[in-house]
Amino acid sequence: MSVLKSRPVLRWLVPVAAAVTVIGGGAAVGTFAAEAEPSLPPRTAAQLLVDLQTAQLEGLSGTVVQRADLGLPPIAGLAAGSNDLAALASGTHTLRVWHSGPDRQRIALLDTLGERDLIRNGRDLWTWDSRGNTATHRTLGSAAAGKHGTGDDAAPELPATPQQAADQALAAIEPSTVVSVGRAATVAGREAYELVLEPRDETSLVHQVRIAIDADEHVPLRFEIFATGSDQPAFEVAFTQIDFQRPDADQFTFNPPPGVTVQEEKADRTDRPAHRAAMPEHPRVRTVGTGWTTVLVAQVGEAGAKGAAGTTSPAGGEIAGVLGSLPEVSGAWGSGRLFTAKLFNVLLTDDGRVLAGAVTPERLYEAARG
Repeated sequence: MSVLKSRPVLRWLVPVAAAVTVIGGGAAVGTFAAEAEPSLPPRTAAQLLVDLQTAQLEGLSGTVVQRADLGLPPIAGLAAGSNDLAALASGTHTLRVWHSGPDRQRIALLDTLGERDLIRNGRDLWTWDSRGNTATHRTLGSAAAGKHGTGDDAAPELPATPQQAADQALAAIEPSTVVSVGRAATVAGREAYELVLEPRDETSLVHQVRIAIDADEHVPLRFEIFATGSDQPAFEVAFTQIDFQRPDADQFTFNPPPGVTVQEEKADRTDRPAHRAAMPEHPRVRTVGTGWTTVLVAQVGEAGAKGAAGTTSPAGGEIAGVLGSLPEVSGAWGSGRLFTAKLFNVLLTDDGRVLAGAVTPERLYEAARG
């Protein structure tokens, strides 16, 4: 169970599932600069967890830089060309964020060609792309209006902010995790404690997760995840500038620029959460295991039709060709191909299954046998 369930005040951004709709290629910036280690009063890991649960946050604005070096094979580059979420899996991206209470949030992704915004103002949800001067508007249903932040049952997504990343990591704190306090740090000009999470299970590809927590406001300022065998973060997201003043209301009012094409989308249903409103159901998806070594199992193809790894893949001929070049693997579970990266592995079986997790290939094979 997440230690953050009773801490709704810190869920200060729209669901990640909505945020990734406006995130694409970002502007390259320098790596996060190291700053002098501050001298802070000692605090235990338990005290830092309580700090996160009891923090009171009225508003903030700031600049977030996200960088990923996941060691992805070439197929990831093909996917990133048409998928905003996949684009976040490599390179460096810069975002501006604003938060003012549970129903006013804004995220703007900045790149060399323009800006993409997602703005929530009460029940109004706007997205805008400056490159095409196009916008969409949706009226959130009553269930969505009552939700803010990432729901506990939300599908896991690549986090766009330190808080979202911290929420996902802290949800795994159980007997499966060693929790300790790291070195103090200075992030975005603010003093911070460092909470360190380390999986006990050696089949996890995650070596450590480090979360820098603001010493005064108790909000995550930086999130880093290290793969086994690496001393450099495979994924990190951090504030480079932050202001804890409540932003002006004007920041959440979208005024369509001249010539913009606005598309009105159907209002969300009132009987399901916002992050599910525009997402199809996936009855053929299940999970195996818990915590850090959870494996996601999806039935995406049919046996005898070359399965998930075959050239009949709906992703298209080019991607199917790359899939076909992945290493062939087989065992008591069957046969297929293996997609490997620093922090996760994916097994595509010939009988149409996809198994994925931040685990070793052996753990995937075990799940495939079950």
